[in-house]
Amino acid sequence: MMCPQLFINYKLKSVAHLPWRQMTYKFLNTIIDDLFAFVIKMPTLHRLSVFRDDLIFLIYLYQRWVYPVDKKRVNEFGFAAEDDQASTSTDVAEQTEDEKKTN
Repeated sequence: MMCPQLFINYKLKSVAHLPWRQMTYKFLNTIIDDLFAFVIKMPTLHRLSVFRDDLIFLIYLYQRWVYPVDKKRVNEFGFAAEDDQASTSTDVAEQTEDEKKTN
């Protein structure tokens, strides 16, 4: 599921802004998958596919460490960091213009 994101990050040489809460959820999801792979009896190939997910998650962490964070880019959850900040700054600018007009 994260493979397209890895490819896009590599091509753009930047990573999309990902809040730490969502990164923690991804980390916990990866760890829980690992635990269930060894607790539940399943075929060996499925256990290996769980480690493939770990490898992809480690590559994603490496890209986040190497590439700069582009806050204008939308991440895989449809969230962009600068949209919220830009809208609040425009609201503040509009309020100051309205105050100038009334004075």
